[in-house]
Amino acid sequence: MFAEKDRVATASALQIFGAPASIIMALLIMVSTFGCNNGIVLSSVRVYQAMAKDGLFFDKMKENNQYGVPGYALWVQFVWASILCLSGKYNDLLNYVMFAVMLFYIITIIGIFVLRKKRPDAERPYKAFGYPVIPIIYIILVSAFCFNLLYTLPKYSFPGWV
Repeated sequence: MFAEKDRVATASALQIFGAPASIIMALLIMVSTFGCNNGIVLSSVRVYQAMAKDGLFFDKMKENNQYGVPGYALWVQFVWASILCLSGKYNDLLNYVMFAVMLFYIITIIGIFVLRKKRPDAERPYKAFGYPVIPIIYIILVSAFCFNLLYTLPKYSFPGWV
């Protein structure tokens, strides 16, 4: 049996434990999704705040409220996350984001090589495991993944490229 609409966990629970388990699994996935959104909302506002303090984002985002948190930024992020969650297009959202995320991972790992070239005497409190072999393998594999996304999901990948 194939999972409808890519709902593999729910389909597996249905096959193994029956209908009640599939409902429980769907509820657990919902709780997990909203818990993840909670963490994203609470942590991403600090990124907005730091960007605003550097003059790279809206000034209103850098202000803390009476509780010492960026309240305005929290509300903006809350509204945006809610719109995305309620859009009913989770797979589309994931597909849009995946290419851009992987591209930035590649750029981050390339940064290791750039920094080691430009600043060979810099203090390195953290070591890159298996340098340079593991980072090169990572760049190659993630690049192949990105090319695969460009080929198989161009509708979603090209906006991420842009």
